[in-house]
Amino acid sequence: MFVAVQWEEYMHKTLLAGASALAIALSMNPVSAQEIVRGEGGFSWDSLDAFEEAHSGLSGQSLTVWSPWRDDPGDASQWEAVVSFFEDVTGVDVQLGSSPNYEEQARIDIAAGSPANITILPQPGLLADFAAQGALTDLGAETTAWLEDNYAAGDSWAALGQYEGPDGTVAQYAFPFKQEVKSLIWYSPDYFAEMGYEVPETMEQLIALQDQIVADGGTPWCVGIESGGATGWPATDWIEDLMLRVNTPEDYDAWVTNELPFNDPKVVEVIELFGQFVKNDANVAGGTASVATTAFGDSPLGLFTVPPQCYLHKQASFIASFFPEGTEAGVDYDFFYMPPYESHPELGRPVLGSGTLVSITSDSEAARAFLEYLQTPIAHEIWMAQENSSFLTAFQDANIDVYSSDALRDQGQILLDATTFRFDGSDMMPGAIGAGAFWTGMVDFINGASAQEAADSIQRAWDQL
Repeated sequence: MFVAVQWEEYMHKTLLAGASALAIALSMNPVSAQEIVRGEGGFSWDSLDAFEEAHSGLSGQSLTVWSPWRDDPGDASQWEAVVSFFEDVTGVDVQLGSSPNYEEQARIDIAAGSPANITILPQPGLLADFAAQGALTDLGAETTAWLEDNYAAGDSWAALGQYEGPDGTVAQYAFPFKQEVKSLIWYSPDYFAEMGYEVPETMEQLIALQDQIVADGGTPWCVGIESGGATGWPATDWIEDLMLRVNTPEDYDAWVTNELPFNDPKVVEVIELFGQFVKNDANVAGGTASVATTAFGDSPLGLFTVPPQCYLHKQASFIASFFPEGTEAGVDYDFFYMPPYESHPELGRPVLGSGTLVSITSDSEAARAFLEYLQTPIAHEIWMAQENSSFLTAFQDANIDVYSSDALRDQGQILLDATTFRFDGSDMMPGAIGAGAFWTGMVDFINGASAQEAADSIQRAWDQL
């Protein structure tokens, strides 16, 4: 039996990306939860059969699950479908819950000693705090090994759920489930075809394309970072993606914790690189002066004007929900992976994104079984296949053919092709930095400050913590 509490908040950019790809969708073979019938379709039902056989002694047990998922625009009902098959094969009675302040409620429940068995959150930093308090259950080295072996860029995904426990020992405390991709560049296939442009495979080719568009009399980019009190956040995604394309993953991790200072030359170089894209009036629709005053949701509309005001727009998958009504994925617009530098082959194919992580906050036999269920292809495929789904996975054994749209399938393939995955850096920084000084520093940079000046101002904020 499901007991679901509905909630209505629309989060900062981590969950904007989470609400993401729903609107990009021209569905190929989408299904409703009711249409998924065991034994039918291209699903990995053998994995459910094996799971059922291994967990036959759980009938009558109960399990509580706390998550951010709601029916806005459908995550809660899609999640229920995933959980329903766990209930069916185990006999466990699952209660699902959420609330508008789900993160704070998780804190309250943990402090009161009455958390759900399973707590799912999109904030690795908050889960790290819980682990340090002794509130999370160690999932064991076998979970680490499973993630490393079964997720593309598995080392990255395993590390995302590894935190220090109360004694300072690092262990696997969380399991990534449901991912999002931010390393996307949007374009119009028709306008590309009209001009003879090709999708770039390297960063060098992307820069050459940018320059060719200018030479042809066009404007390469639509960029807008205005977002009310959160103005500046879209620029942080640029910095994070570029960091991963010129610096090592270890440098990125050190930067997120300020072990690598924000004003280190490696970071300043990245800010300057960002400036080469947006601090040139010829490169940006409306000129550089418009970037900080153009709403992020309005900025991609130039892709659809006649003639186009721009040819390229960088943003996470959620941005398609801001595209003009009636536009069609794969026809009126498409996207490609933000490519790596050919000159940095050692950095592979990094992907920036976000996602949710599953933890055990009140251990039980049913909770352990539920974590094992999430390691079956079927637990992923049921969500992948549902109409208007936003679910993506890095699980290599999940059948990508069941994705409900070409757009989701292509984004899923980006995850599968990744050699490194890193979580949105600003969301992992302290709030005063990631949702404060980083935002304002990028606005100052676009409005005329040098890369060094912007980096120094952000570092001063770090130093004051």
